Amino acid sequence: MRTVVRNVKTIVNVLRRGPTKLRFDESDKIEITTSGSGSRLALLVDDGVITDFGEEECILRKQVRADCVVDCNGGCVIPGFVDAHTHPVWAGDRLHEFTLKGMVRKGTTTMECKTGYGLRWEVEEKLLKVLNKAKRELPIDISITFLSAHSVPRFSNAEEFSKHIATEQIPKLKNLMDGGLSVDNIDVFCEKGVFELEQSSRILTAGKSIGLNLNFHADELSALGGAELAGKLGARAASHLEEASPAGVAAMAASGTAAVLLPTTAQLLRLRPPPARAIIQAGVPVALGTDFNPNAYCLSMPIVMYLACTTMGMSPDETLAASTINAAYSLAMSDRVGAITVGRQADLVVLNCDRWENIIYRLGEAESLITHVIKKGQVIFSQEGGFFGF
Repeated sequence: MRTVVRNVKTIVNVLRRGPTKLRFDESDKIEITTSGSGSRLALLVDDGVITDFGEEECILRKQVRADCVVDCNGGCVIPGFVDAHTHPVWAGDRLHEFTLKGMVRKGTTTMECKTGYGLRWEVEEKLLKVLNKAKRELPIDISITFLSAHSVPRFSNAEEFSKHIATEQIPKLKNLMDGGLSVDNIDVFCEKGVFELEQSSRILTAGKSIGLNLNFHADELSALGGAELAGKLGARAASHLEEASPAGVAAMAASGTAAVLLPTTAQLLRLRPPPARAIIQAGVPVALGTDFNPNAYCLSMPIVMYLACTTMGMSPDETLAASTINAAYSLAMSDRVGAITVGRQADLVVLNCDRWENIIYRLGEAESLITHVIKKGQVIFSQEGGFFGF
């Protein structure tokens, strides 16, 4: 299938080539392609992958036919948002279509989804199957995280339950994965009074042994040393980090571990914001997520970006990178999604404004600004036609 996205004023590539993350040191900045005076830009997409972009006249001259043409009416195109941390399944027996539509409507095209509301293996297995069904049937990318260690159940204690997860649940999980079940990451709520360092390490090491990426809650409520543990174990990402120490941040920088910051949760719980500026200055790639869950019912990455600017001191450019390429990096997906460049998936959001920063600045107006959401070259939402593929 060939798609042409045309009549674009600005393409916010984030990255045009090369790296799979942005750390915002002296050399890092987002990349933008702008049209010349009186001209427009276009993107060419073949079978879901961007094959070219640039001046519209040149692009249209190359293409013979198009199965789909998206007219952006002189607006901006940015990468689809990647929500790096969500808890979407807590009741019923399926991932609610309404929730996903709400996320897509606000520009999310890729999301991480955790289990964690079961505590018993039978329920966690069910949640994994629910997420796998959603991953197969819905028109977005889903990275699935096993979070049996979300809390300590009443029938056990942290030491006992961590051993149970490591020695009994993880082998069962491997059998399911060998049978075709998709699971990408393992998580643990590494926190004082819940799963402390030794118990967290036990669970994470067992998950790593079966090929899962380590992507876990760390240092949210106390300075336990979760960030240091993330660096020591070579974790792909650690989330929250409100109480991360300078030594922990340095350990994450050394190991290339992403920091997934969640401003909605800090706001709701009246926590001290994570030290975003110190984390960025240390060279840690920063990602953002909604932390969508029953206590933080936020579907909107643009609102998260706004809060990251206003409560954590991040710049608009930093929040865009954190919501696209760096969030993809935290999920080991940044070679495929998170930037508008040749060879990556055509996951695009079309804005009806001439400055992309309006998606942050105009708080709560994402739905009026976003005219199209495109996933792998196919329109999955438009203001005129509604949702497609759900």
